Parts: sequence; C-alpha cells; structure tokens
Amino acid sequence: MRTVAATPLAEDDRLGGRIVARPGRRGDAATSSEGGAVDHRVDEALLAEVRSRLARSGGAPTAAQVTALVKECGAVLGSRALAQLVAAVRAELLGAGPLQGLLEDPAVTDVLVNGPQDVWVERAGRLEQVAVDLGTPDQVRALAVRLAAAGGQRLDDASPLVDARLPDGTRLHAVLPPVGGACTLLSLRVLRPRAFTLDELVRLGGVDAGFEPALRALVSARANVVVSGATGTGKTTLLSTLLSLVPPTERIVCIEESGELEPDHPHVVRLLARRANVEGVGAVGLPDLVRQALRMRPDRIVLGECRGAEVREVLTALNTGHEGGWATVHANTASDVPARLEALAALAGMARESVAAQAASALDAVLHLRRDRGRRRLVEVGVVRRTGDGELEVVPALRLRSGTDGGVETGPGWDRLVGRVGRDERGPAA
Repeated sequence: MRTVAATPLAEDDRLGGRIVARPGRRGDAATSSEGGAVDHRVDEALLAEVRSRLARSGGAPTAAQVTALVKECGAVLGSRALAQLVAAVRAELLGAGPLQGLLEDPAVTDVLVNGPQDVWVERAGRLEQVAVDLGTPDQVRALAVRLAAAGGQRLDDASPLVDARLPDGTRLHAVLPPVGGACTLLSLRVLRPRAFTLDELVRLGGVDAGFEPALRALVSARANVVVSGATGTGKTTLLSTLLSLVPPTERIVCIEESGELEPDHPHVVRLLARRANVEGVGAVGLPDLVRQALRMRPDRIVLGECRGAEVREVLTALNTGHEGGWATVHANTASDVPARLEALAALAGMARESVAAQAASALDAVLHLRRDRGRRRLVEVGVVRRTGDGELEVVPALRLRSGTDGGVETGPGWDRLVGRVGRDERGPAA
C-alpha cells in the first residue's frame, strides 16, 4: 500500500497571515494532474468572513460570488492562486472540504475516513492511505453532519447512522461515536457521471468479450435478470451499462434507496425511498415504490438493490407480464442467490415453496460479479430453474475460464439460456 506524502506550505503560500490554496506538486495529495486532490486548506478567518457574507446574500453561492467576496476580503492573488482559493472556499462551504479533491480524482472510487489523520482511498481497485489532515474528531463530525444535511438527511446523537446521496451523486455513509468508536466514520462512494458502454467494459476487462453477445441478447429478449455480487464488485456499474442498451422507445422506472443508477437512456424515471422525519412519519419504503411503479406505465421495472421485503412486490410484478425487469442483490456466488432470495422473502412472510415457485417463473438469469485481485469482473451468467424436488437453483450457462488466458466456457444451463433469448449467442472466446 502506498502512502501519499503531504508537502508543507511554502512561504509564498501565505498572504497577510492567511493560508491560501496552493498549486499541488507531483506525487502529493494535492496534485490534480496526477489524479490526486487539490489542497483545500484555507484560513479559518477568511472562510468565516466569506461564509458570513454569503449567508447574508442568500441563495446558493456561485463561483462568481465567491471570487468577488474573496477579493473584497482583501486577498490579492494571481489568477491561478485566486482560482485555487475560490475552489478551496467552495469545497469548504459546499463540498467535502479537504476530501473534495480526492472525490474529483477520476481514478478514485471510494474515500474512507477512520479518523482525522486516517484517510484511505480506493484507486484503481486498491486501497491506499493518503496524507490528509481533517483536524480534530469534532471537525470530522462537523463535516459528516454538513454532508448529511446536503443529502437531505439528519445526523446527530439521536440518529447516529446515515446513508445519503449528495447533490453531485456521491454516496455518503456516516457513523457517529460512540457507535463508530472514538471518531466519526465516513465512507464516500464516487459515482461516474455517465455509464460505461458495454464496449468500454470489455476493453477495460470488466466483462470478457465472450459474455458480450449473451448480455446484449438478454436485454433485447426482455429477460428478467438479477445482478449479484458482494459489495463493491460493480453491480450498479454493470446494470447502468446494460440499461443503456434498452431501446429508446421504452420507459424505464428505477426504484432505489439512493439514486445511483445512471443509464445513458432518454426515458428514465427515478423513484427514491424516503426515511421517516424527526417525528417518525413520512417514510416511503421500497415496497411502496414498487407498487407505485406498476401504475406508471413502465416498460421495464428496475430495483437498484433488493435487500428486504420488497422482493415480494418485485416477484409479483415480474409474474404479471412485466418483462425486462432487473434487480441487484448481495450474494457470494450465483448459486447462493436462491438462498438469499428466500431469506429476503421471509421478511415479507413468504414461505420457501412460494419463493421458489414465483422466482422460477419470474426470473430468467443471474449475472454474478466478483472482485479478483482488485479487479471487478463478470464471472458467470446462470439460468434460474426449479429442481425435481421443487428447490430453486441457478445453473451456470456461461462462466469465466479459470487461469490467466481468459475467455468463457459454456455450462449445463447453456441450452436453457439459448431457449430464453431465442438464439445461440456464443461469444468469440467461448
């Protein structure tokens, strides 16, 4: 693991006792050209003065307003240094403060805060510690509370856990002490501003070329598919990519707890769950949203993550003529998906036999992803069926070959997959 070293401020970075944002150096946590972060440290007195004037003006601050106020506050800087100071002030007021530059790094997918000087990022599939100083535990808590508020959520001692989506799409999870130990814990998941194309995923190695024809066929045949995998294996990324293949004449209704799916499609409607307010009322859960989606003339119903009793509504919807549905679920292997569905359906009071009957009728295929040596990859396409004794099972139809040569091989479920998509979609490496 690589630790990114911080570079001390040079004497010319100071102006009248105020520390301003300075140009980053290569290899430094403040380097933007190498995919790192811009140093967002800024003098507290200057920040407080700008914040006070912005509060009096009302409305969301713009870059022009911040620039003008920084100049009014007496900072005489060159154009480059002024632009960096404006970015620093905006990060402190609207963004993630010292973490903002890390979130802007295109190579970073996750930013994890365990303490004021214990910050990690996942870059190119590997965790590494970065030299970012967030001050004190109280300052980390204040940052978490501000980010939660920006995502429309409450974070305090009475509600010490939060899961929210920030205005720029970043997913926030925060835990306050003492639940999180001695310091507030922050987990930030960066979402891509656009979906990968399937060709890009193949080129980057996330999808073997042998899977590509089958994936395209599943979309065009309007199959009902579950995308499975552990946390951080790329389920949302793959699902966004495949939804981008849906014909533009179709209407997609996405149901999520926090809006992460970003398919490149002209007709996407998003329904987001809502937690109860401070009085304990106003909650809108995923099961309610699935039922509402059925009244919105959907061509495709998509559940961003199936994690509870909403599995009953999804299976019911897919068994009533709504083809082309998609969902994601956490599972260790494709063969574990039936057990996972049974466990979730039990939360809705469904018997095991009922789950098997409905799932076998509603679901056509399972796409399973795995993280392998820091690389997120599609490793199996399975078909869903019932065994002779009525149990639900997932049978491999295509799977990634073991070893370094890559390519895919067919499995015992291949003929069933061909029967569902209507043609033999055998990839070039199969």
